[in-house]
Amino acid sequence: MAEETVNVNPDGSTTFEGGEESTMPPVEDPAGAGFDEETVDQVVQGTDPAIYLLMAVVLIGFIYFLYTRKARADQEDEFFASLEDEKFNLKLPGEVDEYYAVKEKCIAAGWEPGKPPADKAQAQNGPHRVMAQALMKRAIGDIPLVTHIQKESAGMNKLYSQSMCSVSQWRAYQAAEAMVSKEVEEVQAEADEIEPGWSSHIWRQAMQYHNMLKQKHEMEQKAAAETAAKKKEIEQKVNAAKAQQKAEEDKKKAAERAAQELMEAEERERESKKAFSGGGAVKKGFLENKKKKK
Repeated sequence: MAEETVNVNPDGSTTFEGGEESTMPPVEDPAGAGFDEETVDQVVQGTDPAIYLLMAVVLIGFIYFLYTRKARADQEDEFFASLEDEKFNLKLPGEVDEYYAVKEKCIAAGWEPGKPPADKAQAQNGPHRVMAQALMKRAIGDIPLVTHIQKESAGMNKLYSQSMCSVSQWRAYQAAEAMVSKEVEEVQAEADEIEPGWSSHIWRQAMQYHNMLKQKHEMEQKAAAETAAKKKEIEQKVNAAKAQQKAEEDKKKAAERAAQELMEAEERERESKKAFSGGGAVKKGFLENKKKKK
């Protein structure tokens, strides 16, 4: 069988080599199928405008939802950030200013920083003892700040290393830590001025005294609560006894009043019977006289 070659004519028909014409229909132009711009315009014009309005409303609602959710999230972040910042808004206790006031008075009285007391009596009653007491009171007042920073230090450093805290939070923590560290160093320096070498154990002593005072305060609160509970229990018992006594008195008075009313009712009944039997009878002949007059 001879090989045939297919030729495509300009009108779309095909012929094989040898002049035979193919029976396949010519390829039609898609543009001739009636799909023109006028048809598109008719389709667009035939669309209901309410559909476009509905789509616009849905789009605007979706955009508004995203905006409000983001605004709400930003507000919540600011709120919690302010709480975190407030956690490190620390202030030194009033004992710091009190210490420096005492120090000025002691210096005016002749006390010299770094100079030990002359004798045992001066050590027990002189400016040296007054300064030591004032500084210990200052250190005890600083203990809550020191423990707070120590407790938050590891967590804040971890959050910062993982970029899980805001810049304002980190700066607030750094400011608080710097303030507390400076206070610790100043207390140690003042301790060495009062008694050389005291700086090595003043904070340990302050922690011990702080825990003792805290325990004492808790025991006092517990005792006060127990006293208040006992007092309330006694008051309840007294009030219950008074209420019971009053109820018995009211019951007794009610019984006496009921008896008195019963006696009065019986007395009225006797009087009514007596009046009826003595002067309430119809006189004999009264009706007969009345008939005669008629």
